[in-house]
Amino acid sequence: MNFALTDEQQMIVDTVRSFVETEIYPHENEVERTGFVPPELGQEIARKCKEIGFFGCNFPEEVGGAGLDHTSFTLVERELGRGSMALTVFFGRPSGILMGCNDEQREKYLIPAVRGDKFDALAMTEPDAGSDVRGMKCFARKDGDDWIVNGTKHFISHANIADFVIVFIATGEEQTPRGPKKLITSFLVDRGTPGFEIRDGYNSVSHRGYKNCILSFDDCRLPSSQILGEVHRGFDLANDWLYATRLTVAATSVGRARRVFDYALSYAAERKQFGKPIGANQGVSFKLADMITEIDAADLLTLSAAWRLDQGLPSNREIASAKVYATEMLARVTDEAIQIYGGMGLMDDLPLARFWRDARVERIWDGTSEIQRHIISRDLLRPLGA
Repeated sequence: MNFALTDEQQMIVDTVRSFVETEIYPHENEVERTGFVPPELGQEIARKCKEIGFFGCNFPEEVGGAGLDHTSFTLVERELGRGSMALTVFFGRPSGILMGCNDEQREKYLIPAVRGDKFDALAMTEPDAGSDVRGMKCFARKDGDDWIVNGTKHFISHANIADFVIVFIATGEEQTPRGPKKLITSFLVDRGTPGFEIRDGYNSVSHRGYKNCILSFDDCRLPSSQILGEVHRGFDLANDWLYATRLTVAATSVGRARRVFDYALSYAAERKQFGKPIGANQGVSFKLADMITEIDAADLLTLSAAWRLDQGLPSNREIASAKVYATEMLARVTDEAIQIYGGMGLMDDLPLARFWRDARVERIWDGTSEIQRHIISRDLLRPLGA
């Protein structure tokens, strides 16, 4: 067992961390205040990301990416987790599901996305279909060689900057032992397609400036050439994609927790009460001990899950464990950091209140904590026939 990073992995960590500190940190307060990222700033971040060779780094070299393995890419996401998501979204990591593109779609969508010429977004969630993906009501009916789509998607991250959206739509129904289930197909939908509208979503207390959007389809006609993968097989594509996104959430939670811990540790060493640093009191020092122990545990759990993916080993349970533990750890760490700071921790002069608010959504998106526990327990019990 070797837990050390390779020289290349250490270079990745150092490069991305430096990028976040120099290109992301200086703009965070303004984005937090306004809830808005100027387009020219987003373009500048993307340009600088391309300059250091990290745009599309999660894609194979044969399509123009850097070809990072899962472990190395998880390290990238961990370091990006230190910064504002509204800004790091421009550090381009297109949806891995685009590897399902056919030859024609590769030229139109995949290659431009990896080059940074186009931005993508992914749309699955609906007002009445969150954790129950197969309960979606957005439906496409066949009309000759076309599909006519009607329905709504919401909570669609960064669709406001997307040139096209990967949309999961019900295209039929099948009978299962548990009753009828929707058959899902994935479509590539360009911004500006007649009958397709991208609207501003809801104001969120988490990740201000990182927009969620509402997508509306009103008799939107899509040719069959816009299908990503196979008809009715979109659920298979989604399952493959969800591995990567859950791991990303775990990694970014670890990165953000380390940044929060750095604030708490420095303050505990510098702040004096009753003639000594507050860190000299067990009421504070034990908090720090618990915080770093949980952070390290989440870090190792996350990297171990990524390593299993690289080895081709079953990793569904391990990724779910990393996601649920890291996100809940982040909530505890941010809360304890504020406790160490006292009232000052809730003031806008410091970013701790922002980290605290941002942490709350991590236990919800990309599969709630309850869904992760379902995945874990199912993986444990099914081999035993339970």
